[in-house]
Amino acid sequence: MPDTLIETGGHRICDRFRGFLPVVIDVETGGFIASTDAVLEIAATTVRMDADGLLAVHRTHNFHVQPFEGANIEQSALDFTGIDPYHPFREAISEAEALGDLFRVIRKEIRDQHCTRAILVGHNAHFDAGFINAAVERAAIKRNPFHPFSFFDTATLSGLAYGQTVLAKACAEAGIAFDNSEAHSAAYDAERTAELFCDIVNRWKESGGWMPDFSEV
Repeated sequence: MPDTLIETGGHRICDRFRGFLPVVIDVETGGFIASTDAVLEIAATTVRMDADGLLAVHRTHNFHVQPFEGANIEQSALDFTGIDPYHPFREAISEAEALGDLFRVIRKEIRDQHCTRAILVGHNAHFDAGFINAAVERAAIKRNPFHPFSFFDTATLSGLAYGQTVLAKACAEAGIAFDNSEAHSAAYDAERTAELFCDIVNRWKESGGWMPDFSEV
């Protein structure tokens, strides 16, 4: 898809979500507590709308993150994700740098798609949002492009759409390939979550559940 908004006969992503731009986020962490545990990876996948009003995955931005000073890292979390936080080839950057780069990309996408703000999409979105917000606070970032408390949770949406809440099982029901050996990489999980989100939104539209009001365009 192109890097700027194409007028698509009234089909615009800004109209679909009340001015919000969905951005799929996945974080890999050193534990479950956002205030104390390290963020080790952050990935964001953007989506675009085509001429038929259907969503598709656009682009993924992935960052390896240095644990903040004093961060807790549980060995069980590392065993689960397979991440070595101190591997010399990770090319990890600070939370502030990762979020700064990511938020610049998101703000540009907001402008290009005529949206007003981003909304975080995640599988169990409160988890990812909690770590993003904690990192924003630690980095003293003033301009967070995401809505402060509203999210789209694909665990909830896929429970409704497919009767499954586990990402791999929901993807299987949706016909989306899922490689468990690649899972728990932020980039991989963000892209699969984005595919799942697009599939749910598109199925709803194709079932007649959403039709844009072109009279207001």
